[in-house]
Amino acid sequence: MAKEVVGLKIGASQLSAARLELNGSAKLLQVASEPIPRGIVSAGEVRDVPQLAKELKAFFKQHRLPRRNVRVGVASNRIGVRTIEIAGIEDPKQLANAVRFRAQEALPIPVDQAVLDFQVLGETREDGEPPKYRVLLVVAYRDLVEGLAEACKLAGVRLAGIDLEAFALLRALTPPELDVLGEAPSALVAISIGAERSTLAVSDGSTCEFARVIEWGGTLLTVELARALDVEYPEAERLKGLISLTGDEVPEGIPAERAALARETLRAGIQVFARELVSSLQFYQSQPESLGIREVVLAGGTAQLGGVAGTLEGLVGVSVRVGDPLVAVGVPKKLKGGVPGPALAVPIGLGMGGI
Repeated sequence: MAKEVVGLKIGASQLSAARLELNGSAKLLQVASEPIPRGIVSAGEVRDVPQLAKELKAFFKQHRLPRRNVRVGVASNRIGVRTIEIAGIEDPKQLANAVRFRAQEALPIPVDQAVLDFQVLGETREDGEPPKYRVLLVVAYRDLVEGLAEACKLAGVRLAGIDLEAFALLRALTPPELDVLGEAPSALVAISIGAERSTLAVSDGSTCEFARVIEWGGTLLTVELARALDVEYPEAERLKGLISLTGDEVPEGIPAERAALARETLRAGIQVFARELVSSLQFYQSQPESLGIREVVLAGGTAQLGGVAGTLEGLVGVSVRVGDPLVAVGVPKKLKGGVPGPALAVPIGLGMGGI
């Protein structure tokens, strides 16, 4: 039977949601987003639970979103993601215990302070030997998850699940069928550049191989632009949307010298992000059985910055493009809320997790 699910992303600067119909596949019915005051959410964690509940209540009411079957995302450096191998276990109940035991070794989070989940990615078995499981392990600090859950409860939002934004990002940006026949295995890297931080996820085409949160976001570009041009933050945010990182086009109403200074400032900021990105990819490729990077796919609000894909491609040395958040979902002729940009990729992917 078809069911409706709402994917909800709670960011540092805005709430965004996607309502989907799931019936074996996903059909997008509605998207919505609204800004929220700074400070309610910071570093991927809720700092003011009552105020977030108030914002959520108003958001769901304004956009007439269902408050049941909601899947919310989390992204924080206080979440650990690892792929581990476990051998010698036959009983599924014993497997769960073995995973919990290994979690204490694999991730630096005390199990008594954590919420743990895992998924078996694959199983191999040699003649006469017990099976060997390849397991994706996710562990998060309990207070991080409880803050989100409490805010949703106070707002009357009934959660169907809490999911990693990295997983949601890959669901939304990975085509249903990758045309890689005959090619050597390679990795798809998806990055959602948020206001304060960016979520990175690496996929082999079917599962998440690696995930990390980078402490860099589009707000840093705006702050640097405001400082360089000596303007207030809202004006710098407006100018950021007009200036392209590539070429030398001068937007109407902006003196050529200021446009050049703005472009130089934005390029310098993107170089900082590129160094963080390269460092994360090098760390991934230092892991056993890591794959070569096929391409980097961008999402998030900063992905809409003019020329950002081409600029990053030149800095990191692999193919970079802006992702299509609709590549894995069906879309009606008239979509409530308008056609979504890359900033809506995560809530769409969160909703898809209900399949």
